[in-house]
Amino acid sequence: MRKGLFTSESVTEGHPDKLADRISDAVLDAILNKDHHAHVACETFLTTGLALVGGEISTEAYVDIDQIVRRVIKDVGYNKADYGFNYFDCAVISTIKEQSPDIATAVGTTKDVVDITVKEPYDVIGAGDQGIVYGYACTSTRELMPLPIILAHRLTKQLSQLRKDEVLPYLRPDGKSQVTVEYKNGKPIRVATVLIAAQHDPSVEQETLEQDMIQQVIRPALDDWMDEKTELLVNSSGRFVIGGPASDTGVTGRKIIVDTYGGYGSHGGGAFSGKDPTKVDRSGSYMARYIAKNIVAAKLATRAEVQIAYAIGRAAPLAVNLNTYETGIVSNEQLTKAVLKIFDLRPGAIIDHLKLQRPIYESFSCYGHFGRIDLNPTWEQTDRVETLRQALPRSGKIA
Repeated sequence: MRKGLFTSESVTEGHPDKLADRISDAVLDAILNKDHHAHVACETFLTTGLALVGGEISTEAYVDIDQIVRRVIKDVGYNKADYGFNYFDCAVISTIKEQSPDIATAVGTTKDVVDITVKEPYDVIGAGDQGIVYGYACTSTRELMPLPIILAHRLTKQLSQLRKDEVLPYLRPDGKSQVTVEYKNGKPIRVATVLIAAQHDPSVEQETLEQDMIQQVIRPALDDWMDEKTELLVNSSGRFVIGGPASDTGVTGRKIIVDTYGGYGSHGGGAFSGKDPTKVDRSGSYMARYIAKNIVAAKLATRAEVQIAYAIGRAAPLAVNLNTYETGIVSNEQLTKAVLKIFDLRPGAIIDHLKLQRPIYESFSCYGHFGRIDLNPTWEQTDRVETLRQALPRSGKIA
């Protein structure tokens, strides 16, 4: 992209799809807190007056699904009857069943790694499904993430915080943002358009809402990137009183671009929320981001995308591809060889190295899984920078 526009969006935790993601990850966390070796694939469906939790879970632990669902809905802010959806009187239905024995046999468990004595214990754990996963990193931001998605998340975080702190008490939990960034010679130079959609009480006037959004949400978050030509759109469709599951159904896994890189790079299509780390949709994507970020942090490229392909029941990936978009100091082939030497891409090794068998996932169910330096996850660490540099041919010049 030499010159042009690129747009990314984000949604608040009160958006129905994000609420579904959070419930699924809250169930996963509750189970992992009691049983680190559980296999979990939890899906949530939300609509007016109903939260339906289903999926396949194999565990020796018991968790109270009803209590978890209501706690999450309350925490997000659906705590009033006039919102059309709330924690205290919605119906909660659980249709959980055990994981298919065919899949369980193929995948194995992380407990097996501890129990067996073989030369390569990580070969015991196969991928939980076939899958293609991607990781991406670039030098556009301090998070080593694309700028549009970072700015879009910044807006929705600010929108939610002003509601929770009761600075703008008329705000309701649902909301969206969209940011269009102008690029020149591949680098972001300004924000061209900002869109905010904020759910609100019926009493607030559009003029008041617009002024508050511009002064207290948009400008504090994006002022460094805006100029006099930046277009600001606030609730461009008009009133936004009815929101959340009362206006649209929510389903786990429908915001996969919001969860990742905002449309930059590629996406394998698999969602993250509600899945334990034996599912490579989640753990493989985290590892791919970890690799890409370390490559960029090591100044081996200004952009890097990693693709990993898996087959169900097999530990070793089928293929690994790396693309630096002609920004690398060595060829993609040389860099790929270094990556395969340094990073163990078998699911068991990923789970162990990134410490993924912990109840950490609810925190990542909104505002993205990547670039979250505020939460300091293992997959955002840059502890392989020197190892990568040393593994490359001496002809590669590192700035």
